[in-house]
Amino acid sequence: MNKELVDKIKNNPDYQELVSKRTSFSIKLTISMLVVYFTFILTIAFNPSALGTPLSSDSVTSVGIPIGIAIIIFAFVLTGIYTKRANGEFDDLSNKIKQAIKED
Repeated sequence: MNKELVDKIKNNPDYQELVSKRTSFSIKLTISMLVVYFTFILTIAFNPSALGTPLSSDSVTSVGIPIGIAIIIFAFVLTGIYTKRANGEFDDLSNKIKQAIKED
């Protein structure tokens, strides 16, 4: 890619909107995943008995197992949310940018 084309793309308002929206959305999802994950890890570190409590009186499975599984599912849900938005709004903006560059 030549410098002129790169400058054209960078100066396109749709490109600037795409970058800001995508960055903002990614940061929000990242922070939410980090909060959930580190809450789990800090609970293990400072209050292990809370997650080590059996699910029932005769159960071998502790409370920590379903919570750990829920965290993994939460990560998949966040990935799905990002993918849905990327395939919709972000792709639409990318296509607008491509169209604008082709027309110039």
